[in-house]
Amino acid sequence: MFADIIIDIKHERLDKIFQYRIPERLEGELEAGMEVLVPFGKGNRRTKGYVTGISETCDYDLSKIKEIEDISREGVEIEAKLIALAAWMKENYGGTMIQALKTVLPIKQKENARMKRRLRLLLGEEEGKEKLEFYLQKSQKARARLMAALLDDPVLDYDLVTKKLNITLPVIRALEEQGVLEIEEEQVYRNPVKKTEQAAKKIMFTEEQMSAIRRFRQDYENGLRNTYLLYGVTGSGKTEVYMEMIRTVVEMGKQAIVLIPEIALTYQTVMRFYRNFGDRVSIMNSRLSPGERYDQMMRAKAGEVDVMIGPRSALFTPFPDLGLIVIDEEHEPTYKSEQTPRYHARETAVRRAQMEDAGVVLGSATPSLEAMYRARKGEYILLELKNRSRMQRLADVYTVDLRRELREGNRSILSRKLQELMEDRLEKKEQIMLFLNRRGYSGFVSCRECGHVVKCPHCSVSLSVHRDGTMRCHYCGYTRAKVTVCPECGSRHIGEFRAGTQQIEDIVKERFPQARVLRMDMDTTRQKDSYEKILSAFANEEADVLVGTQMIVKGHDFPNVTLVGVLAADMSLYTDDYRSGERTFQLLTQAVGRAGRGERPGEAVIQTYSPEHYAVETAAAQDYEAFYAQEISYRELMGYPPVEHLLAVLVSCGDEELLDKGCRYLREYALRVSGNARKAGEQKAAGQKTVPEDTRKRAAVIGPASPGIDKVKDIYRRVIYIKAPEYDTLTGIKDRLEQYIEINSGFNKMRIQFDFDPMGI
Repeated sequence: MFADIIIDIKHERLDKIFQYRIPERLEGELEAGMEVLVPFGKGNRRTKGYVTGISETCDYDLSKIKEIEDISREGVEIEAKLIALAAWMKENYGGTMIQALKTVLPIKQKENARMKRRLRLLLGEEEGKEKLEFYLQKSQKARARLMAALLDDPVLDYDLVTKKLNITLPVIRALEEQGVLEIEEEQVYRNPVKKTEQAAKKIMFTEEQMSAIRRFRQDYENGLRNTYLLYGVTGSGKTEVYMEMIRTVVEMGKQAIVLIPEIALTYQTVMRFYRNFGDRVSIMNSRLSPGERYDQMMRAKAGEVDVMIGPRSALFTPFPDLGLIVIDEEHEPTYKSEQTPRYHARETAVRRAQMEDAGVVLGSATPSLEAMYRARKGEYILLELKNRSRMQRLADVYTVDLRRELREGNRSILSRKLQELMEDRLEKKEQIMLFLNRRGYSGFVSCRECGHVVKCPHCSVSLSVHRDGTMRCHYCGYTRAKVTVCPECGSRHIGEFRAGTQQIEDIVKERFPQARVLRMDMDTTRQKDSYEKILSAFANEEADVLVGTQMIVKGHDFPNVTLVGVLAADMSLYTDDYRSGERTFQLLTQAVGRAGRGERPGEAVIQTYSPEHYAVETAAAQDYEAFYAQEISYRELMGYPPVEHLLAVLVSCGDEELLDKGCRYLREYALRVSGNARKAGEQKAAGQKTVPEDTRKRAAVIGPASPGIDKVKDIYRRVIYIKAPEYDTLTGIKDRLEQYIEINSGFNKMRIQFDFDPMGI
């Protein structure tokens, strides 16, 4: 017997299958997915690898085949179906197979099991009393104390005996040797979900909610495994719909994965699911200890969990019979990996679902253009919730022009309208959320008199201020000295927007000394349970005002919040990214949607220097349809995703001259192969033998250019962009580039990565 093995070395030249002989002692024990120890290379260095398959035949010269040394007893086995998913990820996102395998393996090694020990009395009542009398006569007080406790309760917790009764191990061992008791051990799994006594609330579904539930249930019971886009306004009850969909698959003996974009969402989400599914719910995130993470994977593998909740990595939970994957707030950029392979959880979830006969539900109040575009094309089934779950009206939104505020003498970050409404809410004992979409300082420069943003003359993006006092374009590299006077109106009130969450907290405390203020950002949530503590304190109305970054405006439901303030809408609007309009609309809509979710009506204030921008106007109106229509027209005009596809070739090197030379060669080769790749891709997609010559010209190569940050820790970076209407065309170009890089030693000193449809450029 022979095993196909991927060696645990990330080098592209070793990214292939190696065959090893399986020794007789491991036959029957060795399985696909196991981590093994093998001799590798000329020196037969002991190296780890993963078994991807087992066969009876050998594809190579038998005399050269080496033997597996052993199974790695510390390693964690990869499910065979996840190996297949890893192969798909490598093909579609680039990187090596070992990188893909380690991505689908959230737990890299085994952790020590937590054992629960008990003491069990082996004697009958009469024998036990005789022993107790004997110990008392001999003045063996510790033995007598333990014997008396066992007569009251024949099974005792070990920790109780040692800590509460102060019984030492030698005493326990002595009674064990005498046949008085035995020590029992049982493995227990660490469960990070803190149990609560909260009962499940009876939910009265709206007709829209029931329609979505019925459609999913009918499809599922009829064997249809579709991808659904659940588009519902903020507060429409998407989570309740998810739970009913999950209930459908759980009742059929299957399991569900629920992906959430932020760890901060875990607390509220888990509690809602726990009230419905009890101990069969678990979580997976980076805040768990290695032991907790390992235990949750093992519980899931053993079928002891029905629902796994967590961020992107939870997608690879090794469920035995996966039935449904839910991606909440599917528009969030955190679903895109920043490490090789740079996969997107949405596409990867759809692929895993296809492989395992499962369904997928994507949910959002502000769907990504990619998801809505596919729904409009019929690739996804669109389910809509146009009204809030209790038919509350959406928040009334006021847009405040900060240019006018300055002209009228208000230099505070809090507009007069926002201050007025905050005063009113504090008097009424209602809660307030203030949102600033970053904790640091903004990168763009704007005039507080006229709102003018200093832009690159060659690109439609803002210039960013650097520490050396220059302003630079992160697209074309244009540089100029930092401006001190507005080039539009001549005002000296121009500069960076300098307000962080901490400064906002101080301002609120000074302006409203009676207010109890909480702050939630990366600085206040470094500890393990800090998210839960802050959110639960605010939910329990222990604070009046919650100041925070974007983590506070996603998915949270606080019924007593009746006012939301967005302090600087422009911070995400003027970033050097074609998605900036989309992200701004999503953030603003999600933010104002936090207000008025309870019985009382809500209001929101959007503070901006660009009230006329379509992303701000449509967000204030909470009109997704209007935003989508305008944004998709821009994407069609410029050929950006989702209308076309984009491949970013990211190249980095410590030698800038060598880097630029290598990028020129890559660009020339990409230009040369783009036509052939397009032809192959379209033939593959359409099943055609020939493709018209003029279609080859539609693949475009742009760059090399400098990314947003072109030097990090003395490593220089460049990027080449390749646009094409078909995704298969880009994967074909990627494959050719990988081959070209492998056979040319000049690229050995460079790090080259591929990013399909990048979330930022």
